[in-house]
Amino acid sequence: MNPSIETSKPPAAHQVWTLVLASFGVFMTSLDTLVVSSSLPALRSSLHAGLGDLEWTVNAYNLSFACLLLTGAALGDRYGRRRMYWIGLLAFTLASALAALSPTIGALIAARALQGAAAAIVTPMTLTLISAAFPADKRGTAIGIWGGVTGLAVAAGPVVGGAIVGGLSWQWIFWLNVPIGLLLVPLAATRLTESHGPRTQLDIIGLILAAAGFFGITWALVRVADIGWGATETVLTLTAGLLLVAAFLGWERRSRTPMLSRELFRSRTFVTTNAYSFFMWASLFGVLFLIMQFLQTALGYSPLAAGLRTLPWTAAPLVIAPLAGALADRYGNKPFMLLGLTLEAAGLGWLAAIAEPGMSYAQLGPALAVAGIGISFCFPTVANAVIGSVPPAEMGIASGTNSAIREIGGVFGIAVLATVFNHPGVYDSPRVFIDHFSRSVWLGAAFAVLGVLAAALLRERPAGTEAVRLPVERALPV
Repeated sequence: MNPSIETSKPPAAHQVWTLVLASFGVFMTSLDTLVVSSSLPALRSSLHAGLGDLEWTVNAYNLSFACLLLTGAALGDRYGRRRMYWIGLLAFTLASALAALSPTIGALIAARALQGAAAAIVTPMTLTLISAAFPADKRGTAIGIWGGVTGLAVAAGPVVGGAIVGGLSWQWIFWLNVPIGLLLVPLAATRLTESHGPRTQLDIIGLILAAAGFFGITWALVRVADIGWGATETVLTLTAGLLLVAAFLGWERRSRTPMLSRELFRSRTFVTTNAYSFFMWASLFGVLFLIMQFLQTALGYSPLAAGLRTLPWTAAPLVIAPLAGALADRYGNKPFMLLGLTLEAAGLGWLAAIAEPGMSYAQLGPALAVAGIGISFCFPTVANAVIGSVPPAEMGIASGTNSAIREIGGVFGIAVLATVFNHPGVYDSPRVFIDHFSRSVWLGAAFAVLGVLAAALLRERPAGTEAVRLPVERALPV
């Protein structure tokens, strides 16, 4: 067993395999966050589902995903990141097959929950594997490609879902994952290098507290659109979730084998970068949730056409994020984090200011493009900043923490913006619809501004340097 902190510099071929396999994995799990949204009418007809059932086909995935991300990262540290990655891919593939074969809406919801649990293992491993395979001065470029793929998956969800449902059937949304997963599993098991974190045993109490706390918070946020912020269920579950997360943090400070080391709590970079990530995803997911309704309800586009028209915003990272990552390797993450959410706020503010019933896409497209360029600078730099703020042995749990913050931020953004948008008669009058849509998008822009303020507090080392190497990581050669 190699006692060094990191494995020796991997050959270029291994780096390529790691980047390709990790990117495919994060594409699958990110795509399935939103891919079902375009198939809801077909699910209602085929499975005789009610509105609440349809909501849970989306929420079941996001709920289990958000709650178990820290657990997935901890399992990778303990049992091996390569091993947990291919196991997670296999579980995701099997859950996708179960979803495609679901005879009832209840079976589909259960399969979606299993998909989310498997995705919670796969997603943090993707960033950890990439970060371990690339040296610090090349990591930004690799994470930029990873971030571009993540952004493309988010953008492609509604488009792919609309295209598949329109041309085939809703089952093929899930069957699509099966051959890809069956190809990735043996490649991941044989082409990736195994590594472990510093923890010799699982922090069971920490795992339970973190999962339960995130469950309470996420449950409250996904339910608030239906029952309101003042409902007893919302108040109780949100309060319980926050108290359990506080208990988790308190436990981590006393535990002999903590999931989150004490050094992370003292890292200003780690804390401020995760705050930045929270507001970034709250802005992105909150506005994306509403703009799909704006394009279809106010402008009259079909679901597929609406998805295609969001691409200047949501697919821009595929082109720009790798460039942003390379620039961050040279100049640091902070300048591009500041620039990214500043442009995102400007683009969303522009959209809120010009929104009108029947407006042309020529008016809408430039605003979305500005926001798209902005978010493209965010994806790779925030991930690189999180990974760069911790010792190499802590990369797995740092990735899991940031992924959990991302999911909760996205659910929070949707819940808050939907609350502002929701109003009696909002779908009956184009004027009322636009007024409340604009107010909500202004709030999404405000979230981006809060992210800019968080980035302004960021302290980072010179570009291309590693975090202080405190814990020792155990690595096993292939």
